[in-house]
Amino acid sequence: MPKPAKTLRIYVLNGPNLNLLGLREPDIYGRTTLADIGKMAAKRAKTHGLSTVFHQSNHEGELVEWIQEARTKAAAVIINAGAYTHTSVALHDALRTLICPVVEVHLSNTFAREKFRHKSHISPVATGVIVGFGAEGYLLAVDAVASLLKGAAP
Repeated sequence: MPKPAKTLRIYVLNGPNLNLLGLREPDIYGRTTLADIGKMAAKRAKTHGLSTVFHQSNHEGELVEWIQEARTKAAAVIINAGAYTHTSVALHDALRTLICPVVEVHLSNTFAREKFRHKSHISPVATGVIVGFGAEGYLLAVDAVASLLKGAAP
């Protein structure tokens, strides 16, 4: 009997302070919690025959570890690096090692905010960037990844 096809995984990685979504500055980030976003992303991924591995950390090194893990376990990575977007060469370097699609996501439109948020160390190594659509941005990212993976299939 043939083995069932392995479900491709999307790693959805979230940086500092995103654990406070729904509570922290809801006028900027909305009232949807990170747990809600995780459920929404998993549900959307399932419609594409994909699964998600959803993580959040306030620690840069832990995010680097998950990116490195994704090298062998993920078909794609969606990342909202939070404030590390604007500061972390370590995340940039880790993401550069990936051969899979990488989609950068931000809940708010970072270009309509403080000037320091206009620079991303993630964007140069991302396949694409989604900003300003709130929690919906994660769903757009899942759809984009599904489309990229479908196009990459033999």
